[in-house]
Amino acid sequence: MPIHAQTSDKALLEESRAVANLIVNQVRDELVREMERTSPMRAITVCKYSVPEIASNISREKGMRVTRVSLRPRNPSLGEADVWEQKVLLDFEKRVTKGEKADVLEYHEVVREPAGMAFRYMKSIVVSAPCLLCHGPTEQLSEGVRAQLRQEYPNDKAVGYRLGQVRGAVSIKKPL
Repeated sequence: MPIHAQTSDKALLEESRAVANLIVNQVRDELVREMERTSPMRAITVCKYSVPEIASNISREKGMRVTRVSLRPRNPSLGEADVWEQKVLLDFEKRVTKGEKADVLEYHEVVREPAGMAFRYMKSIVVSAPCLLCHGPTEQLSEGVRAQLRQEYPNDKAVGYRLGQVRGAVSIKKPL
C-alpha cells in the first residue's frame, strides 16, 4: 500500500530523511576519524561495535527503529534485510542501472504488519572512495584488511563493490 497523502505522513517523511542523514553523517564521521587516526583495520572494529551503538542510540532517541541493511551484509545478525527491505534494495539497484543517481534514492510507504500499521522509509547508502578500503574488490584489499575481515566476519558478503554502487540503505520503521 503506497504512502497516503496525509500531513502526518509528510512530517514522518521529513523526520525520516533527517534521521537517515543523521546516522549516515555520524557513521561517516566516526569512520573517517578512525581511518585518519589509525587505519582501515581499526575502521572494521568501529563498524562492528560503534555503528550498532550509534543506530541504537538514535532509535531510542527518535522512537523509531533505525538500522543499516544490505543484500550483501557484513554482519547478517545486524544488517540482513527483511523482505520489504530486500524489495526496496532490489528496486534501488534497478533504478541505478536505468540511470538514476544512487545517492538520492529513497522510498517510503505505510504498511500493514502483524503488529499494526507502520511507516517505512529507506535511503540508499552509496559506495564512496573510503568505503573501497574495506568493501572493494577482494584482490584490491590490503592483506591486513582481508585478515581482519576473516577474523571479525567469517561469513562476510560485503566485498566486491565498485565506486558509486548501492552498498545498502538506512532503514527506518515507525509504528503508527
